[in-house]
Amino acid sequence: MWLALGSLLTLVVVGYALLAAFYWLFQERFIFIRFPLRDGYRFRFKHGVPFTEQFMDTPDGARLHALRFKAEGSRGLILYFHGNTGSLRRWGRYANRFTKLGFDVLMPDHRGYGKSRGKLTEQALHADAQRWYERARAERPEAEIIVYGRSLGSGLATPVAASNRPRMLVLETPFANLYDVATHYLPVLPYRLLLRYPFRNDKAMARVQVPVYIFHGQHDTVVPYASALKLYASIPSTVHRELFSFPRGHHSDLARFVRFNRTMRNVLLGEASTPQRVARN
Repeated sequence: MWLALGSLLTLVVVGYALLAAFYWLFQERFIFIRFPLRDGYRFRFKHGVPFTEQFMDTPDGARLHALRFKAEGSRGLILYFHGNTGSLRRWGRYANRFTKLGFDVLMPDHRGYGKSRGKLTEQALHADAQRWYERARAERPEAEIIVYGRSLGSGLATPVAASNRPRMLVLETPFANLYDVATHYLPVLPYRLLLRYPFRNDKAMARVQVPVYIFHGQHDTVVPYASALKLYASIPSTVHRELFSFPRGHHSDLARFVRFNRTMRNVLLGEASTPQRVARN
């Protein structure tokens, strides 16, 4: 019996070690669901908003790509960092949510996504995000720049807002850190030892000095709602902050709620409500 128990324990330990090693080796494939595009790909969007393509070369040899959407009578610019799945071929269709409100949109693809090329590391992604912010700042004053992060994009938007002074930071379905998300999926692994992309939004948020608006669904099965609450709690008490909670909202469906669109419009146009409250209904 003891021999059988010892064999079983050995199998469990070996299996756990193999699982941890598998995650360590292939974590980028879980975190970054990339869809590359050929350099000659031509974007087409049904919304018909005029846009141009922008490229940027980095000191480490990467070549980055973004789409720049133009609104009529522009009142400002939204720097939009998208989620972990797809490319601008998918995300570009959301630009009209903002251009119809009078905002230009600068929407970059992360390294390995779409036409963006380069070696992927968290440090490089943060540096890229700051470069795109500097590109936006070269054409608009900071008081007219809104930094927007969607899901994984919150991990880029939050540090950018912490290191600069844009008009505001808007986060849709964000996380406090990627440990929370990984543990939500598979709680048995030691992610603080394994994860090379922690994206510590909670630490960056402690340095943010501009208004913060968070939108999150309580039934989000991708990024747990509890992680958004943790992120909200990390915002300095001196900062104007609001969390808009959607009791029936999931991860990718907030735009179907009338209140989401109405509230987003009010936030972007400067008609937001009382600071430092959690709105749930």
